[in-house]
Amino acid sequence: MRLITCVGLLLVLPAIALIAKKEDLPINQIQVIGSHNSYKQAINPALFNVLKAQDTVAANSLDYDHIPMPEQLEMGLRNLEIDVYADAKGGKYAHPAGFERVKGQPAFDKDGEMEKPGFKVLHVPDLDFRSSALTLAIALQQLRKWSEANPEHSPVFITLEVKDDSIKRKGFTQPEMFTGKTFDELDSVIMANLGKGHVLNPDLIRENYKSLEAAVLAKNWPKMSEAKGKFLFILDAKGRKLSTYIKDHPSLKGRTMFANAEAGTPEAALMIRNNPFDEQIPNLVRKGYIIRTRADADTKQARTNDRRDFEAACNSDAQIITTDYYKKSTHFPSEYVISFADGKYFRANPLFKR
Repeated sequence: MRLITCVGLLLVLPAIALIAKKEDLPINQIQVIGSHNSYKQAINPALFNVLKAQDTVAANSLDYDHIPMPEQLEMGLRNLEIDVYADAKGGKYAHPAGFERVKGQPAFDKDGEMEKPGFKVLHVPDLDFRSSALTLAIALQQLRKWSEANPEHSPVFITLEVKDDSIKRKGFTQPEMFTGKTFDELDSVIMANLGKGHVLNPDLIRENYKSLEAAVLAKNWPKMSEAKGKFLFILDAKGRKLSTYIKDHPSLKGRTMFANAEAGTPEAALMIRNNPFDEQIPNLVRKGYIIRTRADADTKQARTNDRRDFEAACNSDAQIITTDYYKKSTHFPSEYVISFADGKYFRANPLFKR
Protein backbone atom coordinates (compact mmCIF):
# COMPACT_ATOMS: atom_id res chain seq x y z
CA MET A 1 0.00 0.00 0.00
CA ARG A 2 1.08 3.61 -0.55
CA LEU A 3 -1.26 5.35 1.87
CA ILE A 4 0.99 6.69 4.61
CA THR A 5 4.57 5.86 5.44
CA CYS A 6 4.97 5.29 9.14
CA VAL A 7 7.82 3.69 11.02
CA GLY A 8 7.85 2.42 14.57
CA LEU A 9 5.10 1.62 17.00
CA LEU A 10 1.34 1.94 16.69
CA LEU A 11 -0.86 2.94 19.62
CA VAL A 12 -4.21 1.17 19.78
CA LEU A 13 -6.42 3.46 21.83
CA PRO A 14 -7.32 3.97 24.47
CA ALA A 15 -3.59 3.71 25.26
CA ILE A 16 -4.22 0.01 25.08
CA ALA A 17 -1.18 -1.78 23.85
CA LEU A 18 1.85 -1.14 21.78
CA ILE A 19 1.94 -3.26 18.66
CA ALA A 20 5.51 -4.03 17.77
CA LYS A 21 6.59 -3.36 14.23
CA LYS A 22 6.80 -7.10 13.55
CA GLU A 23 3.10 -7.29 14.53
CA ASP A 24 2.04 -4.44 12.24
CA LEU A 25 -0.87 -6.39 10.82
CA PRO A 26 -2.90 -5.68 7.69
CA ILE A 27 -6.30 -4.38 8.74
CA ASN A 28 -8.02 -7.52 7.45
CA GLN A 29 -6.08 -9.55 10.04
CA ILE A 30 -7.57 -7.94 13.13
CA GLN A 31 -10.81 -8.50 15.03
CA VAL A 32 -12.74 -5.68 16.67
CA ILE A 33 -15.91 -5.22 18.69
CA GLY A 34 -18.17 -2.25 18.05
CA SER A 35 -21.70 -1.07 18.62
CA HIS A 36 -24.99 -1.32 16.75
CA ASN A 37 -27.16 1.79 16.27
CA SER A 38 -24.35 3.60 18.04
CA TYR A 39 -26.11 6.99 18.26
CA LYS A 40 -29.29 5.66 19.90
CA GLN A 41 -30.65 7.18 23.09
CA ALA A 42 -33.45 5.70 25.14
CA ILE A 43 -37.08 6.22 24.25
CA ASN A 44 -38.79 8.42 26.83
CA PRO A 45 -40.24 6.07 29.51
CA ALA A 46 -43.80 7.36 29.14
CA LEU A 47 -43.77 6.79 25.38
CA PHE A 48 -42.03 3.45 25.80
CA ASN A 49 -44.76 2.23 28.15
CA VAL A 50 -47.40 3.11 25.55
CA LEU A 51 -45.48 1.21 22.88
CA LYS A 52 -45.00 -1.76 25.19
CA ALA A 53 -48.71 -1.94 25.95
CA GLN A 54 -49.41 -2.16 22.22
CA ASP A 55 -46.65 -4.63 21.30
CA THR A 56 -44.36 -5.96 24.02
CA VAL A 57 -42.00 -7.85 21.73
CA ALA A 58 -41.45 -4.90 19.39
CA ALA A 59 -41.00 -2.50 22.30
CA ASN A 60 -38.50 -4.79 24.03
CA SER A 61 -36.40 -4.88 20.86
CA LEU A 62 -35.95 -1.10 21.20
CA ASP A 63 -35.17 -1.11 24.92
CA TYR A 64 -31.48 -0.14 24.86
CA ASP A 65 -29.31 2.93 24.44
CA HIS A 66 -25.68 3.99 24.01
CA ILE A 67 -23.20 6.39 25.51
CA PRO A 68 -22.00 9.11 23.06
CA MET A 69 -19.97 7.78 20.16
CA PRO A 70 -16.67 9.47 21.11
CA GLU A 71 -16.93 7.81 24.53
CA GLN A 72 -17.37 4.45 22.83
CA LEU A 73 -14.22 5.05 20.81
CA GLU A 74 -12.40 6.10 23.97
CA MET A 75 -13.33 2.73 25.50
CA GLY A 76 -11.68 1.03 22.55
CA LEU A 77 -14.66 0.10 20.37
CA ARG A 78 -13.68 0.20 16.71
CA ASN A 79 -16.98 -0.11 14.87
CA LEU A 80 -19.91 2.26 14.92
CA GLU A 81 -23.25 2.06 13.13
CA ILE A 82 -25.13 5.16 12.01
CA ASP A 83 -28.62 5.21 10.46
CA VAL A 84 -29.22 8.04 8.01
CA TYR A 85 -32.41 9.57 6.59
CA ALA A 86 -32.41 12.14 3.81
CA ASP A 87 -34.08 15.47 4.54
CA ALA A 88 -33.40 17.80 1.63
CA LYS A 89 -35.67 20.65 2.76
CA GLY A 90 -35.34 20.21 6.52
CA GLY A 91 -38.01 19.70 9.14
CA LYS A 92 -39.23 16.28 8.00
CA TYR A 93 -38.29 14.64 11.31
CA ALA A 94 -38.50 17.72 13.54
CA HIS A 95 -41.93 16.98 15.02
CA PRO A 96 -42.23 13.25 15.80
CA ALA A 97 -45.72 11.84 16.17
CA GLY A 98 -44.63 10.33 19.47
CA PHE A 99 -45.00 13.77 21.04
CA GLU A 100 -48.66 13.78 20.06
CA ARG A 101 -49.21 10.31 21.49
CA VAL A 102 -47.65 11.17 24.85
CA LYS A 103 -47.70 14.77 26.01
CA GLY A 104 -45.11 16.32 28.30
CA GLN A 105 -41.98 14.54 27.03
CA PRO A 106 -38.65 16.38 27.27
CA ALA A 107 -37.53 18.14 24.10
CA PHE A 108 -35.13 16.16 21.92
CA ASP A 109 -33.83 18.99 19.68
CA LYS A 110 -33.26 22.10 21.75
CA ASP A 111 -31.01 23.69 19.11
CA GLY A 112 -33.38 23.17 16.16
CA GLU A 113 -30.99 20.94 14.22
CA MET A 114 -33.84 18.88 12.79
CA GLU A 115 -35.32 21.95 11.10
CA LYS A 116 -32.22 22.40 8.92
CA PRO A 117 -31.75 20.65 5.56
CA GLY A 118 -29.42 17.68 5.62
CA PHE A 119 -29.10 14.04 6.60
CA LYS A 120 -30.67 13.09 9.93
CA VAL A 121 -29.60 10.35 12.33
CA LEU A 122 -32.34 8.36 14.08
CA HIS A 123 -33.62 4.81 14.41
CA VAL A 124 -37.38 4.78 13.82
CA PRO A 125 -39.21 7.96 12.76
CA ASP A 126 -41.85 9.18 15.19
CA LEU A 127 -41.10 6.50 17.81
CA ASP A 128 -37.37 5.92 18.42
CA PHE A 129 -35.95 9.28 17.40
CA ARG A 130 -33.64 10.39 20.22
CA SER A 131 -30.00 10.53 19.16
CA SER A 132 -26.66 11.64 20.58
CA ALA A 133 -26.00 13.18 17.14
CA LEU A 134 -29.18 14.38 15.46
CA THR A 135 -27.55 15.00 12.09
CA LEU A 136 -24.87 13.19 10.13
CA ALA A 137 -22.80 16.37 10.03
CA ILE A 138 -22.81 16.54 13.83
CA ALA A 139 -21.91 12.86 14.12
CA LEU A 140 -18.97 13.25 11.75
CA GLN A 141 -17.75 16.37 13.51
CA GLN A 142 -17.82 14.48 16.81
CA LEU A 143 -15.73 11.70 15.27
CA ARG A 144 -13.28 14.11 13.68
CA LYS A 145 -12.76 15.97 16.95
CA TRP A 146 -12.06 12.72 18.78
CA SER A 147 -9.78 11.45 16.02
CA GLU A 148 -7.70 14.60 15.91
CA ALA A 149 -7.31 14.47 19.69
CA ASN A 150 -6.15 10.84 19.31
CA PRO A 151 -4.23 10.82 16.00
CA GLU A 152 -2.58 7.44 16.57
CA HIS A 153 -5.88 5.56 16.91
CA SER A 154 -6.39 2.28 15.13
CA PRO A 155 -8.82 2.33 12.17
CA VAL A 156 -12.53 2.68 12.89
CA PHE A 157 -15.15 0.93 10.77
CA ILE A 158 -18.44 2.79 10.26
CA THR A 159 -21.53 0.94 9.07
CA LEU A 160 -23.81 3.51 7.44
CA GLU A 161 -27.38 2.33 6.92
CA VAL A 162 -29.42 4.53 4.59
CA LYS A 163 -33.13 4.30 5.29
CA ASP A 164 -35.89 5.17 2.87
CA ASP A 165 -38.39 2.32 3.13
CA SER A 166 -42.01 3.43 3.30
CA ILE A 167 -43.72 3.14 6.67
CA LYS A 168 -47.10 1.59 6.03
CA ARG A 169 -48.86 3.05 9.06
CA LYS A 170 -51.12 6.07 9.05
CA GLY A 171 -49.65 9.17 10.61
CA PHE A 172 -46.00 8.11 10.27
CA THR A 173 -43.41 10.20 8.45
CA GLN A 174 -42.60 8.83 4.99
CA PRO A 175 -38.84 8.89 4.27
CA GLU A 176 -37.28 10.45 1.17
CA MET A 177 -35.93 8.03 -1.39
CA PHE A 178 -32.16 7.82 -1.93
CA THR A 179 -31.25 8.62 -5.53
CA GLY A 180 -27.90 8.91 -7.25
CA LYS A 181 -27.90 12.61 -6.41
CA THR A 182 -28.66 11.85 -2.76
CA PHE A 183 -25.74 9.44 -2.59
CA ASP A 184 -23.43 11.99 -4.20
CA GLU A 185 -24.44 14.45 -1.50
CA LEU A 186 -23.94 11.81 1.19
CA ASP A 187 -20.37 11.16 0.01
CA SER A 188 -19.70 14.90 -0.03
CA VAL A 189 -21.03 15.39 3.50
CA ILE A 190 -18.77 12.63 4.82
CA MET A 191 -15.68 14.14 3.20
CA ALA A 192 -16.54 17.72 4.14
CA ASN A 193 -17.20 17.02 7.82
CA LEU A 194 -14.77 14.22 8.58
CA GLY A 195 -12.02 15.39 6.25
CA LYS A 196 -10.43 13.55 3.33
CA GLY A 197 -7.35 12.73 5.36
CA HIS A 198 -9.43 10.71 7.81
CA VAL A 199 -11.18 8.53 5.21
CA LEU A 200 -9.83 5.27 3.80
CA ASN A 201 -11.92 4.91 0.64
CA PRO A 202 -12.12 2.20 -2.04
CA ASP A 203 -9.76 4.02 -4.43
CA LEU A 204 -6.97 3.74 -1.86
CA ILE A 205 -7.40 -0.04 -1.72
CA ARG A 206 -7.94 -0.65 -5.45
CA GLU A 207 -4.87 1.32 -6.59
CA ASN A 208 -3.80 -0.15 -9.96
CA TYR A 209 -5.70 -3.44 -9.72
CA LYS A 210 -8.34 -4.12 -12.38
CA SER A 211 -11.12 -4.04 -9.77
CA LEU A 212 -11.63 -3.42 -6.08
CA GLU A 213 -12.28 -7.11 -5.56
CA ALA A 214 -9.05 -8.01 -7.32
CA ALA A 215 -7.16 -5.80 -4.88
CA VAL A 216 -8.93 -7.42 -1.94
CA LEU A 217 -8.20 -10.94 -3.16
CA ALA A 218 -4.56 -9.89 -3.53
CA LYS A 219 -4.67 -8.86 0.17
CA ASN A 220 -3.97 -5.23 -0.73
CA TRP A 221 -5.23 -3.90 2.58
CA PRO A 222 -3.06 -1.35 4.42
CA LYS A 223 -1.10 -2.18 7.54
CA MET A 224 -2.30 -0.87 10.87
CA SER A 225 0.44 1.77 10.86
CA GLU A 226 -0.76 3.01 7.47
CA ALA A 227 -4.40 3.12 8.56
CA LYS A 228 -4.00 4.91 11.87
CA GLY A 229 -6.31 7.88 12.24
CA LYS A 230 -8.56 6.53 9.47
CA PHE A 231 -12.24 5.65 9.16
CA LEU A 232 -13.67 3.09 6.69
CA PHE A 233 -17.34 3.41 5.77
CA ILE A 234 -19.45 0.52 4.53
CA LEU A 235 -22.86 1.24 3.03
CA ASP A 236 -25.42 -1.10 4.58
CA ALA A 237 -27.75 -1.43 1.62
CA LYS A 238 -28.86 -4.06 -0.86
CA GLY A 239 -31.03 -4.15 -3.96
CA ARG A 240 -32.05 -0.80 -5.43
CA LYS A 241 -30.02 1.32 -3.03
CA LEU A 242 -26.85 -0.72 -3.56
CA SER A 243 -27.26 -0.60 -7.35
CA THR A 244 -27.87 3.16 -7.25
CA TYR A 245 -24.70 3.76 -5.25
CA ILE A 246 -22.58 1.64 -7.60
CA LYS A 247 -24.07 3.00 -10.85
CA ASP A 248 -21.50 4.97 -12.86
CA HIS A 249 -18.87 4.06 -10.26
CA PRO A 250 -17.50 0.63 -11.28
CA SER A 251 -15.35 -0.85 -8.51
CA LEU A 252 -16.64 2.12 -6.47
CA LYS A 253 -14.28 4.51 -8.27
CA GLY A 254 -14.68 7.95 -6.78
CA ARG A 255 -16.97 6.75 -4.02
CA THR A 256 -16.38 7.43 -0.33
CA MET A 257 -17.89 4.25 1.06
CA PHE A 258 -17.38 0.56 0.50
CA ALA A 259 -20.52 -1.34 -0.43
CA ASN A 260 -22.12 -4.52 0.86
CA ALA A 261 -21.48 -6.20 -2.50
CA GLU A 262 -21.44 -9.95 -3.06
CA ALA A 263 -18.27 -11.94 -3.62
CA GLY A 264 -17.56 -12.30 -7.32
CA THR A 265 -18.52 -8.71 -8.14
CA PRO A 266 -16.01 -5.92 -8.88
CA GLU A 267 -17.15 -3.94 -5.83
CA ALA A 268 -16.78 -6.74 -3.24
CA ALA A 269 -14.52 -5.85 -0.30
CA LEU A 270 -16.43 -5.38 2.98
CA MET A 271 -19.53 -7.45 3.60
CA ILE A 272 -22.26 -7.66 6.21
CA ARG A 273 -23.19 -11.14 7.41
CA ASN A 274 -25.34 -10.60 10.48
CA ASN A 275 -25.77 -14.30 11.22
CA PRO A 276 -22.61 -15.33 13.11
CA PHE A 277 -23.34 -18.99 12.38
CA ASP A 278 -23.04 -18.35 8.62
CA GLU A 279 -20.64 -21.05 7.43
CA GLN A 280 -19.43 -18.84 4.56
CA ILE A 281 -17.79 -16.28 6.84
CA PRO A 282 -14.49 -18.08 7.58
CA ASN A 283 -13.85 -18.76 3.90
CA LEU A 284 -14.63 -15.16 2.95
CA VAL A 285 -12.19 -13.92 5.59
CA ARG A 286 -9.47 -16.28 4.35
CA LYS A 287 -9.91 -14.94 0.83
CA GLY A 288 -9.28 -11.38 2.00
CA TYR A 289 -12.72 -9.85 2.48
CA ILE A 290 -13.57 -7.95 5.68
CA ILE A 291 -16.77 -9.22 7.29
CA ARG A 292 -19.06 -7.63 9.87
CA THR A 293 -21.36 -9.85 11.96
CA ARG A 294 -23.41 -9.48 15.16
CA ALA A 295 -23.15 -10.84 18.70
CA ASP A 296 -26.72 -9.96 19.65
CA ALA A 297 -29.91 -8.36 18.36
CA ASP A 298 -33.20 -6.99 19.64
CA THR A 299 -32.06 -7.37 23.31
CA LYS A 300 -32.78 -11.12 23.15
CA GLN A 301 -29.35 -12.43 24.12
CA ALA A 302 -28.98 -9.87 26.90
CA ARG A 303 -32.28 -10.85 28.49
CA THR A 304 -31.22 -14.50 28.77
CA ASN A 305 -27.45 -13.97 29.14
CA ASP A 306 -26.96 -16.10 26.04
CA ARG A 307 -23.40 -15.75 24.72
CA ARG A 308 -23.62 -18.38 21.99
CA ASP A 309 -23.95 -15.85 19.18
CA PHE A 310 -20.94 -13.92 20.45
CA GLU A 311 -18.88 -17.08 20.70
CA ALA A 312 -19.94 -18.01 17.17
CA ALA A 313 -19.00 -14.54 15.96
CA CYS A 314 -15.54 -14.84 17.50
CA ASN A 315 -15.05 -18.31 16.06
CA SER A 316 -16.26 -17.23 12.61
CA ASP A 317 -13.16 -14.99 12.38
CA ALA A 318 -15.29 -12.09 11.13
CA GLN A 319 -13.20 -8.98 11.62
CA ILE A 320 -16.05 -6.83 12.97
CA ILE A 321 -18.45 -7.94 15.72
CA THR A 322 -21.24 -5.60 16.80
CA THR A 323 -23.15 -5.56 20.07
CA ASP A 324 -25.54 -3.38 22.04
CA TYR A 325 -23.84 -4.50 25.26
CA TYR A 326 -20.24 -3.40 25.64
CA LYS A 327 -21.72 -2.23 28.94
CA LYS A 328 -24.38 -4.02 30.98
CA SER A 329 -27.98 -3.03 30.38
CA THR A 330 -29.46 -0.31 32.56
CA HIS A 331 -32.96 -1.13 31.25
CA PHE A 332 -33.41 -4.60 32.77
CA PRO A 333 -31.41 -6.92 35.07
CA SER A 334 -28.72 -8.75 33.10
CA GLU A 335 -25.12 -9.85 33.47
CA TYR A 336 -24.68 -9.93 29.70
CA VAL A 337 -21.74 -7.83 28.51
CA ILE A 338 -19.41 -8.30 25.55
CA SER A 339 -15.65 -8.01 25.23
CA PHE A 340 -12.73 -10.22 24.37
CA ALA A 341 -11.19 -12.32 27.14
CA ASP A 342 -8.88 -9.53 28.33
CA GLY A 343 -11.71 -7.01 28.59
CA LYS A 344 -10.58 -5.29 25.38
CA TYR A 345 -12.38 -4.70 22.07
CA PHE A 346 -9.46 -5.21 19.70
CA ARG A 347 -7.19 -8.17 19.03
CA ALA A 348 -5.22 -9.89 16.31
CA ASN A 349 -7.56 -12.14 14.35
CA PRO A 350 -7.04 -15.71 15.61
CA LEU A 351 -7.51 -17.10 12.08
CA PHE A 352 -4.13 -15.77 10.98
CA LYS A 353 -2.32 -17.20 13.98
CA ARG A 354 -3.43 -20.80 13.46
